[in-house]
Amino acid sequence: MKVSAYNIYDEAIGCRKHFSFYPVVIVWVAFKTLFDVRFSDRGGAMQKQYIIRRFNPKDLDNVVKLNWVFLPENYPSFFFLENYTHWPEAFLVAESEGKIVGYVMCRVEEKYYRFSPIKLGHVLSIAVEKKHRRQGIATALMKGAEGGLVNTYGVDLVYLEVRISNEPAISLYKKLDYRVLGIMPKYYSDGEDGYLMVKPVSERADERFISAVLGYRVKSK
Repeated sequence: MKVSAYNIYDEAIGCRKHFSFYPVVIVWVAFKTLFDVRFSDRGGAMQKQYIIRRFNPKDLDNVVKLNWVFLPENYPSFFFLENYTHWPEAFLVAESEGKIVGYVMCRVEEKYYRFSPIKLGHVLSIAVEKKHRRQGIATALMKGAEGGLVNTYGVDLVYLEVRISNEPAISLYKKLDYRVLGIMPKYYSDGEDGYLMVKPVSERADERFISAVLGYRVKSK
């Protein structure tokens, strides 16, 4: 049986029914869930545990290996460390039995809209080892990273690029409330087009806002 990693609100409200100190419980549950998220995946008599936690520099070699083995878009080691240094709350890994089996890396980009500074969260890279897919790990990584981008860095919008042929990833992002803003022709090095997908996370990120800050990058769908 899988344990939902992100039912923070429901879990906290359930505690409220039994305890008078529910504000403390809510804070404790949110903290524990963000930094030590565990899943269970039962296979026969064996139970696997997955932990979602912040990236640590000691994870670098394993993360780089995942990037090079499971993704066509690859980055040098210093790029991972640079993003970790600036935005550690939006760089998470999934760990199973002491092994890194997935990661998500994001950054924050600052722009101006109507003469006011704004912040965009950019999902740069996400990967899960093939044999650990379809177990909710990518969803947990994305939700955890979004939490860091919104709650720690105060972004107004989260966006990402994805190959138009990557239907599983597109389906996942749509379930997480991302939508296709438009097509980026020949965005990838092999000439494949990409979708730019966006998710507003603040009231100010309306259609005019999105078009102004990212519309120049795409052609209409």
